[in-house]
Parts: sequence; C-alpha cells; structure tokens
Amino acid sequence: AVSAAVSRSMKSPAVVGVLCTDSQGLNLGCEGTLSDEHAGIISVLAQQAAKLTSDPTDTPVVCLESDNGNIMIQKHDSITVAVHKLLS
Repeated sequence: AVSAAVSRSMKSPAVVGVLCTDSQGLNLGCEGTLSDEHAGIISVLAQQAAKLTSDPTDTPVVCLESDNGNIMIQKHDSITVAVHKLLS
C-alpha cells in the first residue's frame, strides 16, 4: 500500500522524490531523489517540528527550500511523508 502511494505521488508534475518513514526512522518506501539514508533525518525533523507547537492536534509541515526546489515533510499518524519538488 505504501509503495503504491509512493509511485502515485511520483507521477505528479515536478515531483522528483518521495519517502515514507515510521517514527523510528525506518524507511517504509521511497523513490527518486529521496533514499533510505534520508529516512532517519526526515523522521527527526518532523518530530522536532511538532515540539514547536503547543496544540497536540497541529501537524506542522517542514519545508526545506533551495534554489532548485523544496522538500516538504509532514507526519500523518505514525508515518512521516517527504516530497521533493523541483521549482518550475
């Protein structure tokens, strides 16, 4: 199910990488520019961002911006999703 969702996400225009990880940083599925080595970092970034809000129901989006594109990271229940998009 996760790998199918990753593959579907990769079909979106400008998306060049997708990664799903659990709360322990275990890679659940990835494709493109995001790989197994990124899973732990992505998981920790989402967890640390959640500590910046006092509302436990708030799920922040971490956006890493560069001249080439953006990586957006958000936690959904126990799974953290990262999407790498190139700027058009």
